[in-house]
Amino acid sequence: MAITAQDVNKLRQMTGAGMMDCKKALTEAEGDFDKAVDILRKKGQKVSASRADRETKEGQVVTHVSEDGKTGTILSLTCETDFVAKNDEFGAFANTLLDLAVEKGAKSAEELLALPFENITVAEKIVEMTGKIGEKIEVSHFEIVNAEAVVPYIHSNGKLGVLVGLSNTSGADVEEAGKDVAMQIAAMNPVAVDKDGVDASTIEREIEVGKDQARAEGKPEEMLEKIAMGKLNKFYKENTLLSQSFVKDNSKTIAQYLDGVSKGMTVSSFKRISIG
Repeated sequence: MAITAQDVNKLRQMTGAGMMDCKKALTEAEGDFDKAVDILRKKGQKVSASRADRETKEGQVVTHVSEDGKTGTILSLTCETDFVAKNDEFGAFANTLLDLAVEKGAKSAEELLALPFENITVAEKIVEMTGKIGEKIEVSHFEIVNAEAVVPYIHSNGKLGVLVGLSNTSGADVEEAGKDVAMQIAAMNPVAVDKDGVDASTIEREIEVGKDQARAEGKPEEMLEKIAMGKLNKFYKENTLLSQSFVKDNSKTIAQYLDGVSKGMTVSSFKRISIG
């Protein structure tokens, strides 16, 4: 049957696929729009499979905080090129996925991907978008922070985002303090809130590195443990958030800065997502 320009345009409006792809799909489907949509989807699956080994080092990080300010969600949607990452449609899709995750109460990327989306799943929609855009697309990170007060921050390039959870915030200017701390996290990339949050394998590695360094410097064996513990304490100071020097005022630690804003205020948790 003859495929008209109106038919092609209708399918294009339905799917967002290119004109030639729509014409080929309609021709193959003999004018059946549902079959044509399936054909385009299958094309997307093929594109996705062929690009499965590609790296997605570009994209956008988006955040959402609940109306009561106690729950924050952060998501990264990644792609292959900066050109696609800066496309308005790509950004809108990232925000649509975030809104859907919040609305349906998804707790992980896996739960988000399994949610229904326009009569298919989110995972299938991402495959469809891959076929349409011609690049690998994936939800690379999905995190939730629950706290007395959650403050978000997105860096100007859109590729780095932070959620910081604060506690003991009574009477405090939460937004300003939270943003200061979130920017600190973005810049300094701490491994944990405090030393109690550092995982055992990291501690073990730092102690071994400290011993090896001291041994290489010719220190006696009986001194190695003490020297390594000293180096571990320095690691805590430089790499755990509350012990870090405040970037805006090096005379204070983050713990001291927050306590100065409101007595007892501190960070209960944080999530930092960076693309690339």
